[in-house]
Amino acid sequence: MDAKLKEQLKHLDVDFDHIRDESTRHDVSLLLNGVENFANENDELKEKVQHLTDEINRLKGEQGKPKIRAGKKDTDISSEQERKEKKPPKPKKSKAKQHLIKADREKLCQVDLTELPSDVVFKGYDRVTIQDIVIKTDNIEFKREVYYSPSLNKRFIAPLPSGYSGEFGPGMKALVLCLYHDGVMSQPAIHRFLKTSDIYLSPATISRIITDDQSIFHQGLADILSAGLQSSVYQHIDDTGARVNGKNHYTHVVCNPFYTAYFTRPKKD
Repeated sequence: MDAKLKEQLKHLDVDFDHIRDESTRHDVSLLLNGVENFANENDELKEKVQHLTDEINRLKGEQGKPKIRAGKKDTDISSEQERKEKKPPKPKKSKAKQHLIKADREKLCQVDLTELPSDVVFKGYDRVTIQDIVIKTDNIEFKREVYYSPSLNKRFIAPLPSGYSGEFGPGMKALVLCLYHDGVMSQPAIHRFLKTSDIYLSPATISRIITDDQSIFHQGLADILSAGLQSSVYQHIDDTGARVNGKNHYTHVVCNPFYTAYFTRPKKD
């Protein structure tokens, strides 16, 4: 039954008291009740037919009729001006971060005075700090003094500063480790990034920086664990399964509120 017609029947106002004939009054009441029952049965049948149709479509690999929720009625019928008066604007959270930014250099921006009227007066400067970054090489050519002793038949060469060894400095090695572990960049991506910055670092060297000579980090982990064990009267220990080179391992976790240390071992003990 049409929804509009059904709604009209629901609000149909029949005054049975004005129907004098009792038989007619009974017939009208019976007729209205029958129409209501038939309308309800019709809706139930429609729903069952739609459900069966959707099930048949689903078995065919198709989609059934989508369920569209009725939109919520807006109970606020006040005018826009009244709503603005009732709901004051929320205070905006300050996003100021200028006090955290350090200016590395200062550059003066001058006004072309020839384009200004003759009565202008200088009122100082309007300062704004704009963040930027410069990625450039810092290649150093070390001139190492060399001395030779004829009596010992030996050369003496001035040592390089601490942290410098091989062909790449500590800043380069730290950047590769940071991009790999913190930035989660792949080794080919690191190679492309450095190449665009005129750094000639082979993929094999990147791999060696990541995997070789990491004793300083192992020592740092040992120092953290030692200090952590002494920082609290209790420790929490747990482990979970892990895979290393296709073999089953266990990742152990040792922690308390002040630190967390992870160790991957072949065995669970």
